Amino acid sequence: MPKVTVDGVELEVPQGATVLQACELAGKEIPRFCYHERLSIAGNCRMCLVEVAPGPPKPQASCALPAADGQTIKTDTPMVKKAREGVMEFLLINHPLDCPICDQGGECDLQDQAMAYGRGYTRFDENKRAIDDKYMGPVIKTSMTRCIQCTRCIRFSSEVAGVPEIGMLYRGEDSQITSYLERAIDSELSGNLADVCPVGALLQKPQIFEMRPWELRRVPAIDVMDAVGSNIRLDLRQRQVMRILPRINEDVNEEWISDKTRHHADALVRNRLDRPWVRENGKLRAASWSDALDLFAKQLKKAGANVAAIAGDLLDAETMYAAKKLLAGQGSTLLEGRQTGLSYDTSSLSAVSFNSTIAGIEYADAILLVGSHIRWEAPLVATRIRKAARKGAAIYGIGPEADLGFKVQWLGNDSKLLGKLPTDVTNAFGAAAKPAVVVGPGALAAGALGAALALVQPLGLIKDGWNGFNVVHTAASRMAGLILGYAQKGGIADIEAANPGLVLLLGADEVAPDRFKSAFKVYVGHHGDKGAKLADLILPAASYAEKHGTYVNLEGRVQRGERAAFPPGEAKEDWAIFRAVSQLIGQDLPFDSFDQLRAQMVAEHPELGRDGLIDLPWSAPVLAGTAGGEIRYPISDFYLTNAIARSSPTMHRCSEELVHGHAATLEAAE
Repeated sequence: MPKVTVDGVELEVPQGATVLQACELAGKEIPRFCYHERLSIAGNCRMCLVEVAPGPPKPQASCALPAADGQTIKTDTPMVKKAREGVMEFLLINHPLDCPICDQGGECDLQDQAMAYGRGYTRFDENKRAIDDKYMGPVIKTSMTRCIQCTRCIRFSSEVAGVPEIGMLYRGEDSQITSYLERAIDSELSGNLADVCPVGALLQKPQIFEMRPWELRRVPAIDVMDAVGSNIRLDLRQRQVMRILPRINEDVNEEWISDKTRHHADALVRNRLDRPWVRENGKLRAASWSDALDLFAKQLKKAGANVAAIAGDLLDAETMYAAKKLLAGQGSTLLEGRQTGLSYDTSSLSAVSFNSTIAGIEYADAILLVGSHIRWEAPLVATRIRKAARKGAAIYGIGPEADLGFKVQWLGNDSKLLGKLPTDVTNAFGAAAKPAVVVGPGALAAGALGAALALVQPLGLIKDGWNGFNVVHTAASRMAGLILGYAQKGGIADIEAANPGLVLLLGADEVAPDRFKSAFKVYVGHHGDKGAKLADLILPAASYAEKHGTYVNLEGRVQRGERAAFPPGEAKEDWAIFRAVSQLIGQDLPFDSFDQLRAQMVAEHPELGRDGLIDLPWSAPVLAGTAGGEIRYPISDFYLTNAIARSSPTMHRCSEELVHGHAATLEAAE
């Protein structure tokens, strides 16, 4: 390891580290605009200048200079200070200096570094140039006169998002950044462009002119838009979630989130259920909590043990546990979370988990995607597979051909191919050190789980320190639901065959409307979506942002989110509803607070009480190894997959333009 001296402090740095990284290891703050830890090095802003000896007697860009043994680095000399002041002065030649009206104000790198490293005057008095704003779609608002050509957005779109649709035109003073033909950026990760932009050139369009960062209260949470469990931060003003930003978690989402995760915030105050409703003669009427709970209790007593619960995709573990205990008091075990009809074997959790881990899949050198449109099902897993592809991994796909943002050799669209893979595929897997198979929901729906499991031995998926068999789920509640027993052998069809007298829809909005026609349906949820339209009794509950909750992501990682706000109107937390009705039927649930509920859940399921990955020893069930039939992807519209997303005006705009191809109507201000 090279030894360098930074401002008189000697230290060892990893082989291949840059001078900038060496300075940071020494605890020195180096200003930068173009450099980003997760993007390739550009070296074009020159803000990170330092003195390095041996070397030329002038400041050097530390981000692009490799650290070498024996280097002496100085970060605070008069030469460095003067050089940084000059660079900052140069960057501000054409910057419009409209900080009072810029949404980036208060959290702008250019502002901060101009204050810390710039001088208080400029020697340039020529007219500033102006650039027309570009159209980049329904998510990103541009103000390109502020752009300092750091090229972070160009590198992010091509390297991380996999859509090289942004580039730089012209040269010198005329250079400008634009999207291809100034069209919308067709990426489910485009909102991250505003995060990587160090100035106010790229902003979040849905939140433009809505808030200032110093007005907001910040609460950590876990994303429920998919099963990845991205770590997010809810920023609130008073009781409203104004925006959603990513939190850094190297094992899960790094520092990225999808556009659906970021911009569903406007739905948390729209189409909300804020009072109980009872359906009488086909029409809904508002009811008091007393009347609603009395009716609920009456129907529970009438149904007896013939009662079932269907868990929705956005639920926390505590809600499912409380509902399970309510049904247990009735003597029922009719629990199911796969509301769309999936019925794969769940006797081994390791066989339906993402065993390579999200962070680990990027080190795979041969990957077979089976029935997985991974870019829509788990965008932050797709970024990891894209990393593997850039490192040279061979990626094959079985299913309908789709643009996944990386090169895929498609083998066909018949699950029978799992029983007879082409020779070049088996050879590639035989030579791979870390082979992986990724089974998506399309394959699960086609009954191909057994055929995929049959590949474990022939393809050598399990080796010392490596398990390459992975299943992708799309519901945030799926893994916790499987742990808690929300799975019948035949799926939801088994519950329908039991002909329950009462069906408890726990935020379940994807249940087919022709199911459970004769049952009394109670919907406990937060948005007036599909599930509420089916229900005979609607009880308003809290969304994920309005309650504490435990979530288990697709790799079996236990994470917890905190309550950011309170439910609107008369809505209550789900567990409190079940506790109240249990008292009315004389089967009191054994907890009176959320802390008691969580403690009891952890006592019965200790794995839900730990932080991090659950230990899932490999144990493959014995399933039929043959499958046949056409594979179809279950997600037809990435932006409208759940009740919250379907209530979001931003998600509808994204769907119209990016999925259905309808041209956007530009506003006058644009």
